[in-house]
Amino acid sequence: MRHHLSALCLLLTLPAYAAELPITVTFSTEPGVYTVEHWKQDWPGCKFEDGIKEGHVSLKERDGVKWLRVNYAVGGIGPEQGGTGWRWPIGKHEAAELRYTLRFSEDFDFVKGGKLPGLCGGLENVSGGRPADGFNGFSARLMWRTDGRGEAYIYHKNQPEKYGESFPFPEDFCFPTGKPFLLRLAVTMNTPGQRDGTVRVWITLPDQGERQVVEQTDMEWRNTDSLGVDGLYFETFHGGNDSSWAPTRACWSEFANFLLNKVKRRP
Repeated sequence: MRHHLSALCLLLTLPAYAAELPITVTFSTEPGVYTVEHWKQDWPGCKFEDGIKEGHVSLKERDGVKWLRVNYAVGGIGPEQGGTGWRWPIGKHEAAELRYTLRFSEDFDFVKGGKLPGLCGGLENVSGGRPADGFNGFSARLMWRTDGRGEAYIYHKNQPEKYGESFPFPEDFCFPTGKPFLLRLAVTMNTPGQRDGTVRVWITLPDQGERQVVEQTDMEWRNTDSLGVDGLYFETFHGGNDSSWAPTRACWSEFANFLLNKVKRRP
């Protein structure tokens, strides 16, 4: 699909501030249509705008908080048909944590699953069936699944299948609809030649404490220390690669409070 081919951001020219964590994403425009110009101002350094130029994204404001609303079209899969996607360079880091707040529309159609933002690294866009080999890159996104189940969806050197590896959330977990909740994803790189990298995910649901839903401490992301966490991988769309993943009714999700922060290496 075209979005997997076009999703490679050029990492050669980074904003000066992007080399240091923490980084807060600020939506600088007024509520309304989120244009390519607005997007370039808020997410500098990316060279493609899947879903932005097609008009799938708008900016909303509620109780003083600005939200990116992403619309998913009936019958659409991938960011060009319904959703959006880009890769934002943040400088190279041995470890990084991504936090954001998410709200699914009340009538959200989960169908078979879809992508949510995460972290990535490397000069290649390692997703969409492009295998990770320890040198070209990796990706660590989140996914919703049927009935609001969740998982971490990972492309890494030792993945057992072509299309990444899934690390499901606990069986009693379901994403809520109509209410905001907090997601936190942390990645630490491995020592080259060792399986000591990590990926961890925490979710804070409404009126509940934070809960860890994924912990993998044997990840081998890389064969070379030139590879690190260098991108916020903003992707959200239904899919999958065929129409059986597509929503049967129009729905949306909203994102706010993006924060990239340092991570302390843990055993």
